[in-house]
Amino acid sequence: MDEPRWLTAEQQHTWRRFIEVLVRVPAALEAQLQRDAGLTHMGYLVLMTLSERPDRRMAMSKLAKLACASLSRLSHVVARLEERGWVRRERDQADGRVQIAVLTDAGWDKVVASAPGHAEAVQQLVFDRLTPAQMRQLAKLAEALLEKPVEVRP
Repeated sequence: MDEPRWLTAEQQHTWRRFIEVLVRVPAALEAQLQRDAGLTHMGYLVLMTLSERPDRRMAMSKLAKLACASLSRLSHVVARLEERGWVRRERDQADGRVQIAVLTDAGWDKVVASAPGHAEAVQQLVFDRLTPAQMRQLAKLAEALLEKPVEVRP
C-alpha cells in the first residue's frame, strides 16, 4: 500500500482557511436571502438562472447542471418555488419526457426584488475585501479548480 500523501504545514493552513470560506460565505448568503427574501440560496439560484433566459424557461436537467444540483434536489427546490407561484413545470412539447421549469411573472418580480440585497451581500462578503488584482486571481483560481472534474481515488 502506498504511503498517504499528507498535507504539508502550508497546505494544511491553506486548506483550513479555504474550508472556512466554503462554510462561512455560503452560510452568510443563505442567511441574507432567508432574512430579506424568504428564499434559500438554491431557490434564488434557480429563479436567477431562469430570469436570465430570454424565454424564462429551461429543461430541468440543464437547470440542475447549471445549479450544480442533482435532479432530485432540484425537483424539491422547484416544488417549493411552485407552491409560492414563482415557477411552474411544463412538459416539453417536442419531447414529453422532458420537464421544463418556467419562471412566472410573480417569480420574475421576486428575483428582481431579491437581487439588489443579494448583490450587496456578495459585494460585502467577497469583493469589498479584495483588490482588483486579487479578484482576477480568485477568478483564475476558481477556473483552475473547476477546469475538469477529478475523480478522487483511494
